[in-house]
Amino acid sequence: MIYADQRWVGDHGIGRLARHVLAGLYFKPISLKTHPAAPLDSLRLSLALRGTTRNDLFFSPGYNTPLFCTAPFVFTICDLTHIHCPEVSSVAIRIYYDSIMKCACRRAVRILTISEFTRAQIIAWAGVPPQKVINISCGVDQRYQPSGEPYGMPFPYFLCVSNRKRHKNELRLLEAFAMAAVDPRIHLVFTGHQTPDLAAHMERLGVTARVDFTGRVAEGKLPGLYRGAEALVFPSLYEGFGLPIVEAMACGTPVITSNVTSIPEVAGDAALLVDPTSVEQIAAAMQHIVSDTSLRDRLRTKGLARVTQFSWANTAAKVHEVLAVAALQGRAMEDRAPGGESDLVSERK
Repeated sequence: MIYADQRWVGDHGIGRLARHVLAGLYFKPISLKTHPAAPLDSLRLSLALRGTTRNDLFFSPGYNTPLFCTAPFVFTICDLTHIHCPEVSSVAIRIYYDSIMKCACRRAVRILTISEFTRAQIIAWAGVPPQKVINISCGVDQRYQPSGEPYGMPFPYFLCVSNRKRHKNELRLLEAFAMAAVDPRIHLVFTGHQTPDLAAHMERLGVTARVDFTGRVAEGKLPGLYRGAEALVFPSLYEGFGLPIVEAMACGTPVITSNVTSIPEVAGDAALLVDPTSVEQIAAAMQHIVSDTSLRDRLRTKGLARVTQFSWANTAAKVHEVLAVAALQGRAMEDRAPGGESDLVSERK
């Protein structure tokens, strides 16, 4: 039997991955309602899986793993943000990664990730064989397309799909927006809510009247928000993939983004890449993209071609193939054990 952690499904990055890869999978949900990233979840998960055998398989679309589990398991590490971005880490998180996560990497049948950049980081950090870590990439939902209604902003705008975490580099983006010689009618729009730090920075820069926050945007409205933008500006300092990049491209929206971590791998030559630590480069890219019609057209064309390489159907197929192989490995282990059962039973969610 395949057990899977359905609790990850949601509108965030891991949640979208979980939704798409679990949709076509025959599995039994685990019997937990708590959040999979909650403290002590590894222990709760172990207890929920205590009746499993080597003839079963556990799969997590996220980074949670059981402390102990008889069944072989496969789990997912989308990035190592908590290791490489201190502002989203803590002593407890570092202990979890250095002890439980590293041990899980050694015990897991396979580790899934979403870019070659992150794959290389996991191999180096966990010290596991390269063949154990599989890049399944990410995809774009079909609702992200050029045709359709825009979000309805009453002004032209640059868009930043972000979440107020420090590595998203929003303070430098505000500085670049203030510096850029663009039409003063153009606004900068952030998803999510304003924070006191951003409000104070906007005030210092004198751009408060031209910066807007959407609050939480339902996923069904995100395509329209992308479509209406002059460009997505995504100068992140660290990404395991960077879903907003391909979502914007799928909507025909030009992209300005960073030249670091996984981002060049995802963006290819279909975006303007900048040094995210250079306010001047970000500002120059914003100026360039609104003043050069032919550049915008080229980026739209290249983006629409680029995004065809990213499909949730392909991601799900890769995951299902990995799980099928892992399940067969577990069954082979059980068959070799005295009295082991050999049938693998699946159950639809």
